[in-house]
Amino acid sequence: MMEEEELEFSEDLEAILHLIPEVQLAIEQVFPSQDPLDRADFNAVEYINTLFPTEQALAEAQVAIGQLFGKIKDIKDKAEKSEQMVKEITRDIKQLDHAKRHLTTSITTLNHLHMLAGGVDSLEAMTRRRQYGEVANLLQGVVNVLEHFHKYMGIPQIRQLSERVKAAQSELGTQILADFEEAFPAQGSKRAGGPSNVLRDACLVANVLDPRIKQEIIKKFIRQHLSEYMVLFQENQDVAWLDKIDRRYAWIKRQLVDYEEKYGRMFPEEWCMTERIAVEFCHITRTELAKVMRTRAKEIEVKLLLFAIQRTTNFEGLLAKRFSGCTLTDGPGVKKPEPPLESTNPFLEDEVGDDGSEMEEDLDRPKKHKAPDNPFHGIISKCFEPHLYVYIESQDKNLGEMIDRFVSDFRAQGPPKAGTEDGGAVLPSCADLFVYYKKCMVQCSQLSTGEPMIALTTIFQKYLREYAWKILSGNLPKTSSNSGGLTIKSLLQEKEGSEAAKFNVEELCLICSILSTAEYCLATTQQLEEKLKEKVDKTLVERINLTGEMDTFSNVISNSIQLLVQDLDAACDPALTAMSKMPWQSVEHVGDQSPYVTSVIMHIKQNVPIIRGNLASTRKYFTQFCIKFTNSFIPKFINHLFRCKPISMVGAEQLLLDTHSLKTVLLDLPSIGSQVVRKAPASYTKIVVKGMTRAEMILKVVMAPHEPSVVFVDNYIKLLADGNPETFQKTLDMKGLKRSEQSSMLELFRQRLPTPPSGADGGPSLSFSTPTPEQENSRIRKLEKLIKKRL
Repeated sequence: MMEEEELEFSEDLEAILHLIPEVQLAIEQVFPSQDPLDRADFNAVEYINTLFPTEQALAEAQVAIGQLFGKIKDIKDKAEKSEQMVKEITRDIKQLDHAKRHLTTSITTLNHLHMLAGGVDSLEAMTRRRQYGEVANLLQGVVNVLEHFHKYMGIPQIRQLSERVKAAQSELGTQILADFEEAFPAQGSKRAGGPSNVLRDACLVANVLDPRIKQEIIKKFIRQHLSEYMVLFQENQDVAWLDKIDRRYAWIKRQLVDYEEKYGRMFPEEWCMTERIAVEFCHITRTELAKVMRTRAKEIEVKLLLFAIQRTTNFEGLLAKRFSGCTLTDGPGVKKPEPPLESTNPFLEDEVGDDGSEMEEDLDRPKKHKAPDNPFHGIISKCFEPHLYVYIESQDKNLGEMIDRFVSDFRAQGPPKAGTEDGGAVLPSCADLFVYYKKCMVQCSQLSTGEPMIALTTIFQKYLREYAWKILSGNLPKTSSNSGGLTIKSLLQEKEGSEAAKFNVEELCLICSILSTAEYCLATTQQLEEKLKEKVDKTLVERINLTGEMDTFSNVISNSIQLLVQDLDAACDPALTAMSKMPWQSVEHVGDQSPYVTSVIMHIKQNVPIIRGNLASTRKYFTQFCIKFTNSFIPKFINHLFRCKPISMVGAEQLLLDTHSLKTVLLDLPSIGSQVVRKAPASYTKIVVKGMTRAEMILKVVMAPHEPSVVFVDNYIKLLADGNPETFQKTLDMKGLKRSEQSSMLELFRQRLPTPPSGADGGPSLSFSTPTPEQENSRIRKLEKLIKKRL
């Protein structure tokens, strides 16, 4: 079985490896070879027999292989012997290399030891002779050499040298401090000869000693240098009070100039001694001012406080120009103030102007706000924060007086006059209020960005509300009933140009002016909130919220629009009442539009151009007025249309013509009376077309014959798409049907109503397709042609 399987496998393999002649020829052309193994008819058995024709040839091959393995082993042994020889040679070289390295280290260490021993001796001798210039260079070298002997501290001699270096450093520190104490005694008297070279070199030595020596020198020198200031500006001195705060800053300026001249070269430049003196002066001044203000808090007035703050912030700005602030983080107890947030407040472009209410005109104000990266901001002025309530109370009082003045001025000057540039414009008092807010914001942001800003924001909120109530809402005209005595006869005889509106032109202008002012206040209040959030500390941003005040101005806008709508709506009411009381059953022919339509159009032409002209800067609110008036007038017109009963066929045609006339006027309402014809907004046009088309459909139903009843009911459902039985009954009343006829019609109406879809609420409203406006306009045009023929 095994032989058969091997035979089958050989046959399969031969079949796989057998290539067609064309392929084999192509391979031979691409890869020509004389090797018998590459021949297509290669036979392994024949090839082996050729190489080993006899058994003796085969034995000779095995002997040759054995000899080859012997030669390989011999080569391997020689290689191992060579490797061992190389190791012996390199071992000797490594020993010599280690010996050289150790010898070099020993020589270097001995040199360092010689240098250390000689350096310590020289250091001790120079210290006794106060040769600080040589000591400064030598000490640093000795310290550097001593670092090489840290691992040899177990050797007594090395340890002894290290202790002598430490003792020399300690002696130098004590000696240098004594020299400075002698040169600058605590009493404040300075050495007549000024700074010496010995002290200058001593400062160089202090740089190498323990940092505490340097700090002690700086501390004592600054204390001595400012001792005179502590005496001159004691709390009980007259010059210590806020009105003479300039003298403090003038004193330190003179002292800094004096220091630069006398001691500028005594201290190393990297010590920044001039800045350190100024910074320490600021800390002392802040503490002393806080102390004196606590003692004399009742004497602090807002002018005095702002004067002191202004002078202080000016001085802080001067420090920022002169120094970098690199010393503010040095030493304990000295904390670098947080830099203020970068301001993008446009109010700063026209910084606070002098109006005499807060600050005297001769105060020198900085032309620009403090630099955002001023590291000295608040280093002194922080002490004024606990007393800023005086400033906040003053602003509260000033704003209260300002609001009262606005009220009295408005009463004295009256509303904006119609036909003038002021008609419909923003009230001037509004701009005055926000200009004052800008001034307060700039001042307060210079004083503090913490709780005082929150307190000022609360004051802003208070008087924004008062302005909205007392100036805006409080001056809106009140609706009256003076025009309620008009009769139907007077309306029918009304001529073009007669006045029927409740508000006169001046009152309409006033309403528009208040609306424009409220819009300006709304937008500016939103900007004010954003700027306050930019100025206040990040931790307090969430407490800045003027949403309530913005809602108040939004309510003023809504109330103003509603007044305008009510006024025009009320002016049209008598005309609609006259329409509902006309004898429509006795109308014999269709004529031009009815007098009530003329009256409505007249009132629209009187009011709308005035309102549009005064709301030219607030176009969106004029559009709102048009939409609200249309939403109020059309349902009222349809309600009065249902009261017109009974109606004859001719009467219905006249009403249909009147309805079309009103529809045309309403579509043209936004641009009526304007020389520039502007297309009405699509949202407004949709409201007019939908509402007036419903009125036209009602009249079309009234004009249709009520027999047969099924056709009439189906036509009603199709045209009006209203499943409310009450509306259907009102339509029947307009046709003048008797109650008995109405009962059967109502029953048929309920039966013919389509079944509402599943999930509907079962309400009376239905959703049917209504004729398009184009179809209805075509119907109206046909009706107009018919009327002209009859006329």
